[in-house]
Amino acid sequence: MADRKLFCTYLLAAAATLVLCSALSTSAATTYMVGDNSGWDISTDLDTWTQDKTFNVGDSLLFQYRSSDTVEEVNKPAFDSCNTTDAIRTFNNGNTTVELDRPGPWYFVCGNRLYCLGGMKLQVNVAGNAESPVGSPEAQPGDSNPSSKNNLPSSGFVHGGRRESVVNALVAFVAAASLFLHI
Repeated sequence: MADRKLFCTYLLAAAATLVLCSALSTSAATTYMVGDNSGWDISTDLDTWTQDKTFNVGDSLLFQYRSSDTVEEVNKPAFDSCNTTDAIRTFNNGNTTVELDRPGPWYFVCGNRLYCLGGMKLQVNVAGNAESPVGSPEAQPGDSNPSSKNNLPSSGFVHGGRRESVVNALVAFVAAASLFLHI
């Protein structure tokens, strides 16, 4: 019985070490709420908002805005001129999540050219050093249609991803193994 308990203890320690190392080496994707509590709005200083952030492949941008506004993904020349004629994608549902699934620059503008010229546009540079989550859903134009942006969460960004899942699995494993060792 003592040999079995000692073996189980070593097995538990080895498994916990493997899971912990895996958790520490896995990047968690982050969802950034564009403009924090101000949202996608003409009054938000989006250049300042991006300054202290590092965007990685697998992260997401959450745009929350009035239903009268839009988010247009565009190329660099269209970004510079606030031209949405050949937008890559157009979102108008008031609550849009865009997964950053490739490295490099991404450009977004408001469909209202005057708002865009007034600064309602966003450029983010995405680093390619994070793993992209498998099976992540893409934002779909027309998903929901809130009439205002009063549904803003209180925090500027939300963490999510595999690291939290691995830590939760580790806690569950340790709890189950502890019960097994004491039976």
